[in-house]
Amino acid sequence: MPTYDELSSADPPHSSWDVFGRDDELGTINLLTPERVAAAARLVRSGHRFNLDYPVNAFDPYPTGTRPATAHHVFANNEFHRDDWLDSFYLQSTSQLDALRHIGHPRHGFYNGLAASDNTSDSTRLGIHNWAESGIAGRGVLLDVARFFAAHGREYDCETTVVLDAPTLDAIAADQGVQWRGGDILLLRTGWAENYVAKSRPERIEFNTRNRSPGLAQREQTLRWLWDHEIALVASDTPAVEADPVIDSDFRVTGERAPERGVNHSGMLHRPLIALLGMAMGELWRLDQLAASCAQDGRYDFFLTCKPLNIPGGVGSPPNALAIK
Repeated sequence: MPTYDELSSADPPHSSWDVFGRDDELGTINLLTPERVAAAARLVRSGHRFNLDYPVNAFDPYPTGTRPATAHHVFANNEFHRDDWLDSFYLQSTSQLDALRHIGHPRHGFYNGLAASDNTSDSTRLGIHNWAESGIAGRGVLLDVARFFAAHGREYDCETTVVLDAPTLDAIAADQGVQWRGGDILLLRTGWAENYVAKSRPERIEFNTRNRSPGLAQREQTLRWLWDHEIALVASDTPAVEADPVIDSDFRVTGERAPERGVNHSGMLHRPLIALLGMAMGELWRLDQLAASCAQDGRYDFFLTCKPLNIPGGVGSPPNALAIK
């Protein structure tokens, strides 16, 4: 694997398109080799399982206001039959996994050079079905941000923009005794999701007017850290994984105008991370119970599986993720 700095000579710079091949649609999920999956399976000792998905509608109203609640309908054809269907099922409205077609780069397009004009509803390229077919399984590693800050007496509020830079990630890993093996699935527990779901609906509506969340720094050092550690997937319990809103970024594009509608992704880590490096990202994962177990037994690695819905061309999916210790 080339280092991040060695990717500076890639086309486009700091992209993995030639690392995994110009026809690739898996991105960093390629790092989950059979050997690494087999080694991760040996982490299972007690057999305790932890669901990492929140229920559908757990985050209603959704913080960005763009993903309405899902309607679940149950019907019966006779007394001893039941069937059901969903309306308004936004695939990224609860715990989610972002497909590689989700976010593009304003200069270089989507992952592996897919042009925005070709990333249409008629296309399935870079869809979530690729990861459904390959399956996602490997060594999961939890970094418990909230407990680390509390243990070291550092000021912390999960309702604010706490920026997590590379030295902070290293400090948490060292504090927990984490060793990196390559191909790891990184989980960041900030406490944001558990705080949000505990709120009443009026409290959520009020909070959404001032929504802030901790997350990864929008700095090149973050990309270097993730790539050089060979992270296969990075997920958190926040809506964006990265710090929100963007405060200081290495990724602003000169002269870029804000979009007419939707989230303004200017300066966001999503662009280089997904479109250039092809890194899998997960958001709003349920990490509180797993974090409590890790704090209790001192083991912060585990076997992790993730099986997104097999929707050809899907832009996202609930992760259907499970941690087994």
